[in-house]
Amino acid sequence: MRGSGPGPGRRVTRVAAAVVATTALTLTACGSDGEGDRSDREATIELPDLSGQSLEVAAVWTGAERDNFVAVMDEFESRTGASVTVVPSSDNVSQFVGTKIEGGSPPDVVMVPQPGVLREFAEKGWLARLGDSTQAQLDANYTQGWHELASWEGDPYGVYVKAANKSLIWYSSTAFDYAGVPTPETWEEFVDTAWTVWESGTTPVSVAGADGWTLTDWFENVYLSQSGPEMYDRLAAHEIPWTDESVTDALTTLGELFGENRLLRGGANGSLGTDFPTSVTQTFINLTTPGAAMVFEADFVGSVITDSTDAVIGEDARVFPFPAVGAGDPPVVSAGDAAVAVSTDGQASEAQEALMTFLASTDAAAIWAEPGGFVSPNKSLEFDVYPNEVQRGIAEALIAAGDDFRFDMSDQTPAAFGGTTGQGMWQGLQNFLRDPDDIDGAQAYLESQAASAYGD
Repeated sequence: MRGSGPGPGRRVTRVAAAVVATTALTLTACGSDGEGDRSDREATIELPDLSGQSLEVAAVWTGAERDNFVAVMDEFESRTGASVTVVPSSDNVSQFVGTKIEGGSPPDVVMVPQPGVLREFAEKGWLARLGDSTQAQLDANYTQGWHELASWEGDPYGVYVKAANKSLIWYSSTAFDYAGVPTPETWEEFVDTAWTVWESGTTPVSVAGADGWTLTDWFENVYLSQSGPEMYDRLAAHEIPWTDESVTDALTTLGELFGENRLLRGGANGSLGTDFPTSVTQTFINLTTPGAAMVFEADFVGSVITDSTDAVIGEDARVFPFPAVGAGDPPVVSAGDAAVAVSTDGQASEAQEALMTFLASTDAAAIWAEPGGFVSPNKSLEFDVYPNEVQRGIAEALIAAGDDFRFDMSDQTPAAFGGTTGQGMWQGLQNFLRDPDDIDGAQAYLESQAASAYGD
């Protein structure tokens, strides 16, 4: 993916301090006002009659995330007559699609979570360029930054259907009230809060160490705040090695949490056996005796809370921004999933183009947003579609930021380094969680993996 060059595909920016402050105020709001007095929304786009045509769509989502996406596909079916089958992709989307293409049966549309993988697909000639109808929706509904993230060499190939604020810590109001602690604003306060919560009898933090991608998010937030945006960009591009002192500093800081078994649900070993959904449910499943006081991850934590627990977002489950580290600003790391049309001849079918156009519209975004646990980068979507004030606050902050954000570092890197189970960042940070004292070993492994993946 280095062959993509340093152009628009690698462009990332940062949320301004004013937006961060607004986010902090909004996310701590209590209460949920439900769906309110929403009227049925009229369709904003026309779609062709696709009766008799079928599409296969691949996405990695499971549980509530998948169910909400299937609802979007159901609407597309009802409006076009097409038949859509949603199939699971693996965490390694690059390997999944490559294998399917080699076997002669690729999916028609794939949800790609990494800009680096999207550019890899485009470079290999696996994608169809966006058609005029999809481009018209992009021009109307998306800022330029989202266009560029889904482009390669200036040509548009994807539609970012889903965004994520990956700088959020969700907490149990019961645990915080019992411990008598406020929400922390700095890393030092965060660690102090964790110890106070532990002293009150509740395990402070649930960590999803079985899923390496959650550990990359922990690292990225600490690194961005502590070392700043320019260093973040340089590390993402492998312009500095993973043995750099800035990485040492970030791992040392993260070790203040990961190196204390008493602060982690199940300790390091228990964390390494905990997947993402479990990290959320074990925090909120018991409203009177929380399994943990806090769990870190993006706004999509909300869908797991709503789908798998009785906790009410804004009441039982609340959220605060990831704390600032040292003298740095509070970090804001964003991510997202882009839809791409797979085609080895560069041409999209009528059905592929129609689905891509639908996904770029507010019609699809509204259906996706209503259940919660989802944020759309579609700036034309009305905020009242979100089910509560917490979700609306997250969405409003994202749209207010415009192109002022930094994208998930692991998603920008080659898939072999930033998005593959058992290697790269995922494995390196799992190694670190297992033995936080061996910072040198973790850095040496990460640098060796990065050098191989980037072709250095």
